Parts: sequence; C-alpha cells; structure tokens
Amino acid sequence: MSALLETLVARITRTGPLSVAEFMTDCLLHPEHGYYTTRDPLGAAGDFTTAPEISQMFGELVGLWLAQVWMDQGRPAPVVLAELGPGRGTLMADALRATRAVPGFHEAARLHLVEVSPALRTRQTQALAGWDITFHAHLAELPEGPLFLVANEFFDALPIRQFRRGKTGWHECQIGAVEGRLVWGLGPETRFEMLDDRLAETRAGQIVEVNTPALPLAGDIGTRIASHGGAALIIDYGDAVSLGDTVQALRGHAPVDPLTCPGAADLTAHVAFAPLARAAAPAIASAPTPQGMFLERLGITTRAQALARSLGGATLEAHVAAHRRLTHPEEMGTLFKAMALTPPGAPPPPGLDPATDATDEDKTPR
Repeated sequence: MSALLETLVARITRTGPLSVAEFMTDCLLHPEHGYYTTRDPLGAAGDFTTAPEISQMFGELVGLWLAQVWMDQGRPAPVVLAELGPGRGTLMADALRATRAVPGFHEAARLHLVEVSPALRTRQTQALAGWDITFHAHLAELPEGPLFLVANEFFDALPIRQFRRGKTGWHECQIGAVEGRLVWGLGPETRFEMLDDRLAETRAGQIVEVNTPALPLAGDIGTRIASHGGAALIIDYGDAVSLGDTVQALRGHAPVDPLTCPGAADLTAHVAFAPLARAAAPAIASAPTPQGMFLERLGITTRAQALARSLGGATLEAHVAAHRRLTHPEEMGTLFKAMALTPPGAPPPPGLDPATDATDEDKTPR
C-alpha cells in the first residue's frame, strides 16, 4: 500500500468518506505525497504532455496574442504578465521569444508565475533564464495593475465536487474505504442550492460537476481586468456546461483507475466555461472557441509552413504531426476550448468568437 493510500484509508476510517474535491486535493497537493509536489509530470518520462510541449508554435501564438491585446489597449506600462500553472515554463519562454521584436512589450512586462510545485519552479527558472521572475502560491498574491494572464490546462486540475441526480435532489459522489481499498459511494439525497438551476435540465442518474475553487479565481481575474485593464486567455478541455463523469487519471500517458494509485497519477476533470464566464463579470468573456479554430485564426498553418521549410525526414514528420495534434477535430482541436476575458469596452480579442449567449448555451442533456 502506497503512503498516500494508507493515509487516505486511515483518514476515511477516522472521519468518514471524502468528497471528490477532498480526494483530488490530497492526491495532487499533499505536502509529502502529492502528485504535483513530488515530481515533474510532463513529457515522455512523465504522465502527460500539454500543448506547449507538443510544439513551439502554441506558445509563440499565445505570446503574439498577448502582445496584440496589449497594443489594442494602448500599450500600458508596466503590466503584470502572469501564467497560472506554467508547467516547465515552455509556453512563457516561447511567448517571450516570439514577442521580443514587439516595441515596448518586454520593457512593460513584469513576469509573475503562480506555481506551487518546487520541482516545476526549478524547471521554470531554467526555461526563463535571464528573466526576473516573481513566484506566487496563489493568484491573490499578484500585484495590482494591468493584468495579461494565461491559464493553459490550469482549471482542469482544480478539485471538483461531483453529484449524481436523484429523484428530487442530488447525491454527492464520495470515496470510501473497504478492506484497505478505496471505493466509490454516494451520500444521501438532499438539496444543494447551487444545483437548483440544473434540476430542470437533468434526469435521475446523470452526473454534474462543480468546480468550486475555479469560480472565485475567475472572479478575481475578472475584477482585476475590469478595474485595471488587461486580458486573460483560458485554454482547457471542456464545454460550456458540465454534464457527465469527466474525472480521469493519467499515469505513463495512459488512463488508469483514479482510486488505485493516489498521488502517482494526474487527476483532472473537464472545465465548464459558462460558470467561469459568469463568475468573471464585470469582465467580458468571449464565447469558448475550439482550440483548432483559434490557432488557425492566429495563423498557425502559415507558421507551420514557414518552419517546415528547414525540416526534413523524421523531424518534418513530427512537425506535421504536432500541427495536426493541436488543431485537428479528432485530436485537441475541438475538445479544447479557448476563452478570453477583457475589460468592458475593450476591442474584441483576436481569434475568438464574440461574447454572446454561447457562454451559457443549450444545456439540454446529451
């Protein structure tokens, strides 16, 4: 039995079943045995690969997007250039390299990274050598001022609560313990006020998920941007609303049972963008736009063709595969969405569908 599994079983035996949020929090962030506090999870030797690690084109286009929005808002200076959950620092390194010729952008930028993992902070410092980085454990620690922020595959790792629809209310999904093993279970059927608006659109047995820590974070980001200017670009997999069990665990780039290896696998859940958009008011949220469409509008194919001219053989094949993986509907192109937050009255951000009721679109169960 792993150390964290033993800890969780003892806790459940002592105090009762855990919510999915409590389970995810311990698995990912336990100070001694948590997944993110003990390792670098990315790359071939890790458990998953994010878009910035697939191709430099992703970070380059995100950087140029940030620079364009900064110019559209009158080139304010100084600005807080921030990333939530920056991984190995690859996205920000590519973004800064792509924007070094944008007059005034680097001079205005004060680089802030929100990261809790000591191992990843070390990798980020290496990737961003030459930059003065201020690290933070929480978004709330960011200084005030115009905020230009990126959150790529950040919200999917925040702990969610999961509920199964009953006859008239909801059962919270829980994790219990039997003979030293973790098992799924359900709490008693009750009313959860935050789910009252989901009763009319769901039927008995269906599951909805609520990312409770995401909403105050989105509110903080939206308030900062509405008050001081700037923009946030949120990219993650998910849809407008939550419906169904989306909790997944990855270990060695393959799916595993979330309950079998706590602390040794990455745990995530799909992001519901409409609640984030509502929580971020008074900032204006774009409609969540498929990642492939967003990158194509920013010119990824033109950039891919330019890079391909100097490549050949296996390197060229890998480059073509990376472009496909980022943009094709059968890979990351449709499942992943991009959504921006901007101040009221600011020019619309490039590449994204305009703010409409699409952020709170059809909730008919599918």
